[in-house]
Amino acid sequence: MVRIYEMRQKEVINISDGGRFGYICDVEIDIEEGSIKNIIVPCEGKVLGIFGREKEYKIPWDSVKQIGNDIILVDVNMNDVCVDCDLT
Repeated sequence: MVRIYEMRQKEVINISDGGRFGYICDVEIDIEEGSIKNIIVPCEGKVLGIFGREKEYKIPWDSVKQIGNDIILVDVNMNDVCVDCDLT
């Protein structure tokens, strides 16, 4: 079992292109189902998920492929998970 606090200490890496998203700042939970729906990672420019642009990666929980000791591996298309990001 992994706690949310422990997940925030692990870097999120995309296995499809080797890209580094960063560290989890939040999660979205479906209270009715009692399940995690998305993990949230701030886009570049935010400090500790607080200061900076209001842009974030919203990665669906079912895209998480493996949780290791130091990293969380996901398989996503970066354009599909970026909420209001400027990827140009």
